[in-house]
Amino acid sequence: MPTPPLAPTELRLAASTDLDALASVDVLRLLNDQDRVAVDAVAAILPQLAEVVDIAAERFRRGGTVHYFGAGTSGRLGVLDAAELLPTFNLEPGRVVGHIAGGHVALVNAVEDAEDSDADGRAEAAGLGPDDLVVGLAASGNTPYVGGALAAAREAGAYTVLVSSNPHAALAPLADANIVVDTGAEVLTGSTRLKAATAEKLVLNGFSTALMVAVGRTWSNLMVSLVATNAKLRLRTVRILREATGLDDEAARDLLTICDGELKPAIVASLADIAPERARSLLEAHDGSVRAALAAASTPSTLRSPNPEQSRTP
Repeated sequence: MPTPPLAPTELRLAASTDLDALASVDVLRLLNDQDRVAVDAVAAILPQLAEVVDIAAERFRRGGTVHYFGAGTSGRLGVLDAAELLPTFNLEPGRVVGHIAGGHVALVNAVEDAEDSDADGRAEAAGLGPDDLVVGLAASGNTPYVGGALAAAREAGAYTVLVSSNPHAALAPLADANIVVDTGAEVLTGSTRLKAATAEKLVLNGFSTALMVAVGRTWSNLMVSLVATNAKLRLRTVRILREATGLDDEAARDLLTICDGELKPAIVASLADIAPERARSLLEAHDGSVRAALAAASTPSTLRSPNPEQSRTP
């Protein structure tokens, strides 16, 4: 059986062969130049990623879940992205889940051999079904833990996605969507925590944000599903309501109090000029979408759109 080609991330980068002879500022410039490669590589796969977002949104609306599987840096990035969705979008626990080879201890300590367990990946993907979507994260495209998860998910009818930096990824046959972010060789040979990981972070940021937009967790460019769990976020909640409606500070705070601190019913109540209870009913009837709730409200003010240039009370 022929030996598979070496992953591009394992090749040596000609531009960095004198890395240890460079001044610190030149090392940083070289790393920064290569980070731009990651950005361009992600730009090239956006149409393919958009298709995955739309598939995920359709399943999400049916009650499905999204799961990220990765080892090492890839796993940490998946766990990070999933964790940050909960407060930003008021996402229910279990809707987007990050899995890392080696478990939670691997978040802060290297558990290098954990990635070699196909069985662990299969075990963590147990219980998934046809409404779910699984994203395997592996710069090399060859990680057994990720392969086990993708295989089990596919057998259960889930939609499977592989994100790698290897056009010859061994796990590609297990993916319904094989997304190759072509970042090439690393400045430090084989260190995929550099631009391959930067590309993965960009892919995850784009995927999850676009998914949340698609399922109505935003309105305009505002975080209207935000959960105000600390002083900073409580101030932000007031600011968002003012931005969305043009209310002054006092009126915004009063309305938020009436709406139990929830932005969505406050925005719909203000813009549609209806009672908060009616606003909640419209939101519930339209899967929490502010835009759809406003369109359904039978007042002329529902046609108003957020205007970043609205006058604001300092």
